[in-house]
Amino acid sequence: MERAPRSEPAGGEAPPGRTGSRSVIKSVAGERLDPLIHRLLPFFFGRRIDPDLLTVCGTLVSLVAAAAFVRGHLPLAGVLILVGGFFDLVDGVVARHHGISTRFGAFLDSTLDRLVDMALFTAIGVHFAAVGDPGSVLLAGAALTSSVLVSYAKARAEVVLPRFEVGLLERGERVGLLAAGAIFDLVVPALWIIAIGSTITFAQRLATARREMNRMDEADRQALQESTP
Repeated sequence: MERAPRSEPAGGEAPPGRTGSRSVIKSVAGERLDPLIHRLLPFFFGRRIDPDLLTVCGTLVSLVAAAAFVRGHLPLAGVLILVGGFFDLVDGVVARHHGISTRFGAFLDSTLDRLVDMALFTAIGVHFAAVGDPGSVLLAGAALTSSVLVSYAKARAEVVLPRFEVGLLERGERVGLLAAGAIFDLVVPALWIIAIGSTITFAQRLATARREMNRMDEADRQALQESTP
């Protein structure tokens, strides 16, 4: 889960200027997520914890999950993905609770998320190469490519647009699918869902970015015409 800087809301309703719809997990959890974590995990909020440290811990656990994939320990990899995702979920809640969200924290969180995504899908590809399944290696590559495109599209769009939460399958859904696929020995079906869902999400983001940016360009042209004598 990407951590927002202090000026951005923790969750709930979309602020003015936010573009598009929210992901499945965000739509289901919404503003109830932070209070739920507070109730279930009060020991995280009794004393001040550096959220960047939680982010790094989650990344390290996820990299161990990637190593487990390479060694063929799929259920262990799935459990470790969930543990890493837990840290990735809690870091933002801790930062908001203590009022110490920072722009660098959001940058670090997003950057390490990309590292984890690439490590996990690459490790899955290595695993399938080791067992002699080239088709699944290509599938893992397709899932990696589409996932990176989804994240990159959001990053580039948010350079121009205030917020950009658009699409069917965001990172939380991808992580959950990958963990479930590893635990229940359904990695290949999970990869298919991720690859197809991420491709659809990328297309949704491309279409939304085009519409919104064209609208902004048209508004700029109209403003220029009105200001020209």
